[in-house]
Amino acid sequence: MNPTLSKKELMNRSLSTITINIGKSGINENVIDEIKRQLKAHEIIKVKFSKSISSEKQNYITEIIEKSKSKLIDLRGNVAVIFKKRR
Repeated sequence: MNPTLSKKELMNRSLSTITINIGKSGINENVIDEIKRQLKAHEIIKVKFSKSISSEKQNYITEIIEKSKSKLIDLRGNVAVIFKKRR
């Protein structure tokens, strides 16, 4: 895989990727572990946040990025696209 994928290329790949939904109970270690598993399997995932927790969204995204050692590619509305290169 080309290590210098552009944001546009990553966004095109994200159209058919897995989506993880985050509800009113927020995130915990089980959710973080699932995100790590999906990133390992797919490299790109979408994380969709419930409208009821939109005020906490940025805190959750920061926590997910730090704990999974991934990168935020895009954030539109309540959906974040996250990327982690496979090793």
